[in-house]
Amino acid sequence: MIEQPDTQDYDELLRIWELAVRSTHHFLTENDILFYKPLVRDEYFQAVELYMLRGSTGRIAAFLGLSEDNIEMLFVHPDEQGRGYGKCLIDFAVHEKRIYKVDVNEQNEKAFHFYQNRGFEVVGRDAVDGMGKPFPILHMQLSDKKSV
Repeated sequence: MIEQPDTQDYDELLRIWELAVRSTHHFLTENDILFYKPLVRDEYFQAVELYMLRGSTGRIAAFLGLSEDNIEMLFVHPDEQGRGYGKCLIDFAVHEKRIYKVDVNEQNEKAFHFYQNRGFEVVGRDAVDGMGKPFPILHMQLSDKKSV
């Protein structure tokens, strides 16, 4: 069941964020991760509408952050990847929240293919991320709003 986290869940969400980033964002250095980590906890979590899914053990398995019209973050615990949690959260974003856009780090090929396989197409590209760092961002949009 998809639920919204309480602020006391933020430490666990941040742990999942870090584990997922370390397993998928190989282009980030240790210093990059240490730079973004407090921003995620202190700014990004408050700037989005957060949703999460718990795994069979009752622990948080994945979480999603939405803004007005964009999927801002989707992170799945590495041990829970491939079990449908990410797809479930994307389905929720598209079908329940009517959000059809996502931004993806260009170097994160796994995430790019995840969204591409669900019907998202690249509609734009920025050479740097929102902090001006050299991590290109692909802007993707769902081409057929009925599919995912």
